[in-house]
Amino acid sequence: MNSISPMDGLLAQMRVAAAAAGLSTQAAQAAPEQANFSSVLKNALDGVAQSQATSETMQKAFLMGDDKVSLSDTMIAVQKASINLQTAVQVRSKLVQAYNDIMNMQV
Repeated sequence: MNSISPMDGLLAQMRVAAAAAGLSTQAAQAAPEQANFSSVLKNALDGVAQSQATSETMQKAFLMGDDKVSLSDTMIAVQKASINLQTAVQVRSKLVQAYNDIMNMQV
């Protein structure tokens, strides 16, 4: 049985967030001094906001009867935006949990 530890799961989520922010895992590992946490987090959140805006724009265009926007493309954009948001919420939850664990450590 090959179970994933919580740390491996968190690492996988951080890789997903880095990929969503436009950083490859090789670039993030090769130059950690160039990519600080705040810029990676900001880029990831900007990506989530961009996918939400794209989804909303496509929904409005489809509802207005634009022939250039298909239902399937609209639904895919909505699902991508939903997955991006769920990922961001999960990463936030893990970060808050890690912060609380660190704050509760005995010194």
